[in-house]
Amino acid sequence: MEISIVIADDHHVVRRGLVFFLHTQKDIKVIGEAANGKEAVELAKSLKPDIILMDLVMPVMDGIEATKLIKQELPEIKILMLTSFSDQDHVIPALEAGASGYQLKDIQPDDLVQCIKNIIKGENQLHPKATSHLLASLSNKSRQGPNPLDSLTKRELEVLREIAKGKSNKEIAGDLFITEKTVKTHVSNLLAKLELADRTQAALFAVRNSLVD
Repeated sequence: MEISIVIADDHHVVRRGLVFFLHTQKDIKVIGEAANGKEAVELAKSLKPDIILMDLVMPVMDGIEATKLIKQELPEIKILMLTSFSDQDHVIPALEAGASGYQLKDIQPDDLVQCIKNIIKGENQLHPKATSHLLASLSNKSRQGPNPLDSLTKRELEVLREIAKGKSNKEIAGDLFITEKTVKTHVSNLLAKLELADRTQAALFAVRNSLVD
């Protein structure tokens, strides 16, 4: 399966470098380029790529706002933040906006390709610095009140544990002997109850609360 990609970055050299490299990958196709967040949103609507490589700081509209708008209208499109910033003020808002991954621009080219493929398969890809910031954020939330895990049903807890193991909905359905549609319902319910934005946060929440080994 060929993966279609849109690259959003205001630095022309960076954008062209990514395009040049990704064109060497036989199962990846760059179908569009955006110089700012507004263009990224427009290309998402018109081209409907599988994934967008999104820079954070761009003119006209930044990557976080663009991600938020795209995920609201086209939730099936995956977004990988590719940026130079690793501080909490950038990481947390990006993940809350709906990004499926967060990587720094110093990532090795081959690692970037693997990261893209993993995200398409339903796995979330976070740079270690992004992971530590998210864990800290979740830790702070957990100290503010009663344990939100108490609101989950037994089945929702089982699904949460499977998410933390990096499994897709299809794999979870097979392991728990339920339908994929039922898994999606459980995922939606547990995200709402835990006030988490996506599977990335759910997985890290499970680890933080010792639900997995």
